[in-house]
Amino acid sequence: MKKLVYMLACASVIFFTACSSKNKSEKEDAQLLMQDSTEAAAPQRMQVSDVKATFTFKGKEYQSSVVRRPDESLPIVKNEQGEKFVDNRITLRLTSGGKQVVDRVFTKESFASLVDAKFMKYAILEGLVYDQTTPQGIIYAASVCYPQSDLYVPIKLTITADGKISMTQDEMMEDYQTDSID
Repeated sequence: MKKLVYMLACASVIFFTACSSKNKSEKEDAQLLMQDSTEAAAPQRMQVSDVKATFTFKGKEYQSSVVRRPDESLPIVKNEQGEKFVDNRITLRLTSGGKQVVDRVFTKESFASLVDAKFMKYAILEGLVYDQTTPQGIIYAASVCYPQSDLYVPIKLTITADGKISMTQDEMMEDYQTDSID
């Protein structure tokens, strides 16, 4: 009889523990599901980056700093699937001999004259990087792109020794054929 009572008591404890842990587990799963769906609804953002470079142009040493930050104050971009993305603001600082040559903030709107308005509506400013120096100036490459895709518009910035900036749409990669995309 004692053995039967003991087994019933153990079974009861196991049953109540299983029920309470199941309820707890279901609650945790529900919370995670709600958290995941909340996070999925939140706009996605790129990481902050701060890239520094030092180079020589026309016999002078230059220091470059390019800082990319997601900017909540810019309009949110949606892709065809309805996913939301925070656009970026990029600050370019270029100095030489302790003097400021360039201190400029770029958004995708900075390149509106070079990028088709329809493309611009669904695109973000992805990046800006130092490329090289040429006799014409210091070259940076910028890209305005569809988020999380390979579709982008390459832009070439040329900066003169006195800080004047000119921008042109750069050539697409040779392997990229726009007429082959249907």
